[in-house]
Amino acid sequence: MNLLDNVWERHKVATLPNGQDQLFIGLHLIHEVTSPQAFQMLEERGLPVLYPDRTMATVDHIVPTADQNRPFADPLAEEMIQALERNTTAYGIRYFGLDSSHQGIVHIVGPELGLTQPGMTIACGDSHTSTHGAFGSIAFGIGTSQVRDVLASQCLAMSKPKVRRIQVDGELPTGVSAKDIILCIIADLGVNGGLGFAYEYAGSTIEALSMEGRMTICNMSIEGAARVGYVNPDQTTFDYIRGRKFAPGDEAFQRAIDYWKSIASPTGADYDDLYTIDASTLEPMVTWGINPGQAIGITKLTPLIADLPEEHREVAQAAYRHMSFAESEPIEGKRIDVAFIGSCTNGRITDLREAAAAVKGRAVAAHVRALVVPGSKQVARQAQEEGLDEIFRAAGFQWRAAGCSMCLAMNPDKLNGNELCASSSNRNFIGRQGSPTGRTLLMSPAMVAAAAVAGRVVDIR
Repeated sequence: MNLLDNVWERHKVATLPNGQDQLFIGLHLIHEVTSPQAFQMLEERGLPVLYPDRTMATVDHIVPTADQNRPFADPLAEEMIQALERNTTAYGIRYFGLDSSHQGIVHIVGPELGLTQPGMTIACGDSHTSTHGAFGSIAFGIGTSQVRDVLASQCLAMSKPKVRRIQVDGELPTGVSAKDIILCIIADLGVNGGLGFAYEYAGSTIEALSMEGRMTICNMSIEGAARVGYVNPDQTTFDYIRGRKFAPGDEAFQRAIDYWKSIASPTGADYDDLYTIDASTLEPMVTWGINPGQAIGITKLTPLIADLPEEHREVAQAAYRHMSFAESEPIEGKRIDVAFIGSCTNGRITDLREAAAAVKGRAVAAHVRALVVPGSKQVARQAQEEGLDEIFRAAGFQWRAAGCSMCLAMNPDKLNGNELCASSSNRNFIGRQGSPTGRTLLMSPAMVAAAAVAGRVVDIR
């Protein structure tokens, strides 16, 4: 059996009459946006939280990153954080709030605390929960009613997905990163290509990535419609987890490693599909449209609508209208207005290091508004210890507090009008960054940093 088979069978409580499996959830992550209604539904039914010690909460989506003084200027944001504070206190749930040294984006905080471990089932009311699959866990994004179900029963009714092995082999060229790998995969397979599938990322390229790189790839699995994305655990995984706050202790750690190895996909495991990439052929990727699948290499031209599959043409036409781009033109050289480095996709310490290296000794273009938002307080502390914050400030970036920030603009960080933003985040949907006419170009953190300095999209190489 592959890893998904192994983990699924170990967590299956029963098969329901409708054919779905009742799956036990080992770790439940919650935040301030999708949990208030779920707790309200529990209260209405007089239900307790069954296993409060298996739930962890933090605040990330609505928190301002420039001024985090309470009460927040946005009364709805203040109401949401107060609801989370009340509910975690009432039900005895561990909460990493703004006064905690571990506050940050839920998909960054879970791994850095050692809560995320191989072989687990993990759920969170957030699309990008697949991030945790980088550790060899099976992690699902869920809706508010399912958040209620996990709180009440620690289980989810789910249909088991098929598994597509995505084999990436070869050495990454200079200037090419994990973000470029996943943008290429989504561009090739399509934003609906993963429907009904879990993606198992494997191959020499994946094995050579850091845990942060693996998290970036798994994070965006949902952008290709895959229910789950994961990497088999290995020594890189074990080294990352060892010694973290909630990791197994010294004596238990070797026993944990033995178990983690036992659930990994063996050589010759069964898969429903196989997709391969030669990493040595990749180049930095940039999106040109209104979904993450509309991406091209930095040296390529935007596609001709007539060359696209018929089912993609209408969306491409809408993308060209919204972006004010044309067919068969270069993405390189596009003038940007905003540069955003952060998000659960690329707000980790290695992301900030790569971006800082690109801007050190340089200055942000005069017309560009540039933000760096660490994904957690722990990331911020480490960056400050390394002097990265000073590099960014000296270059003209705004150095912000931890939060989701401009990734989804449920906070004061938004685009204005039809600004064009170079962003290290995960979605370029219309309105995603706060303005209905705003435009987003997804790329790696280093590419965003280079664009901020040049004032336009450039090739980091």
